[in-house]
Amino acid sequence: MVTLTDEMKEAIGTIQVFPVATASKEGIPNVVPIGFVSLVDDSTIWIADNFMKKSLSNVMENPKVSIYIWGPKTKGSFQIKGDVELKTSGPDFEKMQEIVHSKMAQAPAKSLLVMKITDVYDCSPGPNAGEKLL
Repeated sequence: MVTLTDEMKEAIGTIQVFPVATASKEGIPNVVPIGFVSLVDDSTIWIADNFMKKSLSNVMENPKVSIYIWGPKTKGSFQIKGDVELKTSGPDFEKMQEIVHSKMAQAPAKSLLVMKITDVYDCSPGPNAGEKLL
């Protein structure tokens, strides 16, 4: 299990829209901006599905996700990779719906992607770019 550092958790807290990448079983990539991404604990991220089509299809075929972290308030940039479990019912799903609806009442909050973090990579320019951090 990978545990994010305090600096990484702080960086995630500054981001409003996250580039989230998936790939089909054939390896065809898809990247979308998602606003409802929440760090649940040091190794789990929730991604709310409001309007996913290709991403949802990809996750059902290939349950892997990558999230890019960078913004004007972050110190550097990094990529988080993980395995995803899709939930459409249960306590976690219902809690996600409450969170989403409290911020955007008309959002459909159709499903919850529970991402268990497996790897973190450096994306800052320089000689360490692409190196595994965790």
